[in-house]
Amino acid sequence: MSNKAAVLVAGSWGTALASVLADKEMDVAIWTRNEAQRDEINHHHRNERFLPGVDLSSRIAATCDMGEAVRGAKAVIVVAPSSAVREVARSLKPYWHEEMTVVHATKGFETESLKRISTVISEELGCEEGRIVVLSGPSHAEEVVKRCPTTVVVASLDDEQASLTQDLFMNSYFRVYTNRDMIGVELAGALKNIIAFGAGMSDGLGYGDNAKAALLTRGLAEITRIGVEMGANPLTFAGLAGIGDLVVTATSQHSRNWRAGYMLGEGKPLETVLSSMGMVVEGIRTTKAAHTISEKYKVQMPIANQIYSVLFEGREPKTAVEALMGRDRKTEMEVISQETWEQWHT
Repeated sequence: MSNKAAVLVAGSWGTALASVLADKEMDVAIWTRNEAQRDEINHHHRNERFLPGVDLSSRIAATCDMGEAVRGAKAVIVVAPSSAVREVARSLKPYWHEEMTVVHATKGFETESLKRISTVISEELGCEEGRIVVLSGPSHAEEVVKRCPTTVVVASLDDEQASLTQDLFMNSYFRVYTNRDMIGVELAGALKNIIAFGAGMSDGLGYGDNAKAALLTRGLAEITRIGVEMGANPLTFAGLAGIGDLVVTATSQHSRNWRAGYMLGEGKPLETVLSSMGMVVEGIRTTKAAHTISEKYKVQMPIANQIYSVLFEGREPKTAVEALMGRDRKTEMEVISQETWEQWHT
């Protein structure tokens, strides 16, 4: 059996996952469009833009040729920004075959269509969506490459593909669980970026731990609410892909979404924030998608919608927080319908 895996593309998370695979003594081809980045990885074993100061394994080889990257690979891991996933999957199509495991670790939506990433990939490859594997969970790339203990979840309707992916990645510092709830794992991974952005904004405004704790708790409630409406298992949001990823993304300065929100809370213009980041902030795109999704499904997402108003309607962050605090009185816990309860307990 092939001992090769391919990673598409060479950002921080893609490079970190390539490092995990290299530690499993796999030969890893990492695909990039950037020739300078390719040469840096191949000649200096570094990816300074995304993971400065990190020495990469000599088992990782970069290429700008998609065919060279994926030929002979038993697994392909797609880690492209959400806006580029369809194009990357389309480029993969000529080389894909039934024996190839396809994993994606992108946390977002296709903004124009509001489709989940597994849907986009399966459409382009012409395969069943349930065959794609989703990898998600609390996992900063900066810590993974230092071999800090990390735990993630892989989800697929195809138990064999999920098990193969679990075996592919699992090692002494990178623990992998399986789950069959692809919808929940994908939605949790994408939507938590909005709440992390809001947590950064709260910190930038100088609000304390009380405010952030409330934001995370109520944010998880609305993520779960829309997830259940879209067919997810509510228990998924209490797991690694849900609360686990939310906590790590909303409380760490490693998080791009937290950092962007923090700068916005400090009063910096959005254009300045984005230009200073140098990398994709998925939470901004996801906020726009979530706003449309909440209207489509008629599900209340007050936190996401207030963050939308800050990002796309020019509302001041402080005014958005005041609007959340001034909402009508509610009960904390929501009633789950008998139909929903039976769906997840039969």
